[in-house]
Amino acid sequence: MKIPVRRLLGQGRLDEISERAGRSRRVLGTLVSMTFDADPQTAWRAVDAMGRAAARIAEEDPAFVREHLRRLFWLMSEESGGICWRAPEAMAEIVGRCPELFADYVPVVLHLILEAAEEDLEHFRPGMLWAIGRLGPLAEASADEVLPTVIHALDHEDARVRGMAVWCLHRLGRNDALTGRADLADDAGAFDFYADGVVRRTRVGEMVRRVLGQTPDDGM
Repeated sequence: MKIPVRRLLGQGRLDEISERAGRSRRVLGTLVSMTFDADPQTAWRAVDAMGRAAARIAEEDPAFVREHLRRLFWLMSEESGGICWRAPEAMAEIVGRCPELFADYVPVVLHLILEAAEEDLEHFRPGMLWAIGRLGPLAEASADEVLPTVIHALDHEDARVRGMAVWCLHRLGRNDALTGRADLADDAGAFDFYADGVVRRTRVGEMVRRVLGQTPDDGM
């Protein structure tokens, strides 16, 4: 199973992976293992494909997908024996594709960034910010508690965190938090961002200009 899924990920044929999931639910577990891949594009495509595959399975068996969400949550803990560092992104992608079935997971995903152990946050923080942003309008009503944490991330030393925080605030409808931040508009810090099936190297300042509509957003 792993080899054909890896090939489809490499070719960007993500909808074909969801078709496979309709025939074999083992695809979800295979995609979890693919999120550990050293190649960022493969790992991100695995997250993307997981959302599509879960949506396909949920058409017939939403309980199976709900159990998969529980497993992803568990895989963030030390007790799991192998922490899945992209679990927040995967959970958000699944919920974002099936909000009518898993809306109760929106606050769960949002609060991950408040509940993670400090020693884990350096690994999880960029992905957690992306996860909050991925849920976008679904998260607006319950984002008040995490909003100060997201805004604080604009000043983080890691460009990945700053860039993801910019995108996250935009997705939450809070571009106002970026006004008057000339330092961010001129921020040359580079980070990888996944959009439309491709990981692209971008800069924090470029992301600011994109979300404020000053340059084309290219799907971001």
